[in-house]
Amino acid sequence: MNLFGLLGPDEAEKPLSLSDRPEASNDLIEHARAFQNLRVSDVMTPRVDIIGIEDTATLSELVRVCVESEHSRLPVYSDNLDHPVGVIHVKDVFKLLAPSDDRRIPDWDAPVTDRLKRELIYVPGAMSATDLLLKMQTERSHMALVIDEHGGTDGLVTLEDLLEAVVGDIADEYDDDEAEDLIETAEGQIEVSGRVELETLEERLGLRLFPEDGEDEVDTLGGLVAVLAGRVPQPGEIIPYAAAGIDIEVLDADQRRIKRLRLHRHERKPDLIPEDV
Repeated sequence: MNLFGLLGPDEAEKPLSLSDRPEASNDLIEHARAFQNLRVSDVMTPRVDIIGIEDTATLSELVRVCVESEHSRLPVYSDNLDHPVGVIHVKDVFKLLAPSDDRRIPDWDAPVTDRLKRELIYVPGAMSATDLLLKMQTERSHMALVIDEHGGTDGLVTLEDLLEAVVGDIADEYDDDEAEDLIETAEGQIEVSGRVELETLEERLGLRLFPEDGEDEVDTLGGLVAVLAGRVPQPGEIIPYAAAGIDIEVLDADQRRIKRLRLHRHERKPDLIPEDV
């Protein structure tokens, strides 16, 4: 697949000379080349971070989730995410709310997902990212649900996820600034997003955060805290992490994921000077 015409017939295989193109073009070509080796599981949003809506939700609940999530599309499920039934586009919600001469005032307490939902694409995590991009283009779809070998939901991929894998992050007016992901308070405490990567935190704070045994594969601070606690802790709970010399306070979370955390460094005790005997 020749992504966006960036790679010529032989360019996908031959070494790239940095003098051939401007630096920005080189970066884009390298991303495009790497994209051809990615699988859907490499770019998907994991199940724990999926925000969806139950098929029995009322118009009031649907509008609330749309506003809070700031997503343009929401997967619809029955009971839980392992039983997906479709996807809702926020513009269809707007159409329902828009005033019209032949439309009555909407009933905010009436279930609406059944008449608003659209078909959803289902793909395996092992599918190549390039194949999914072609499938989305062909079927004019912007979202796909990733299914595991047992038929359960493993993750979610949007067209934006695939494009960002090629061109880098696509920021919009609703994205938080990267600087807001990590805030140092006047008391010297660190407030951070649960989705921040452990590698990023280690580099910026000089902490050793990855579990030494390596048994639990976690990449984000929220995932680490869930592993340490053995569950998803709720706001107000403090999870000790002696190996890193910190306590981790949960500031914001729901039943499925940890959203915001505060790091408290342990105070180092001064070395004791032995008394003369």
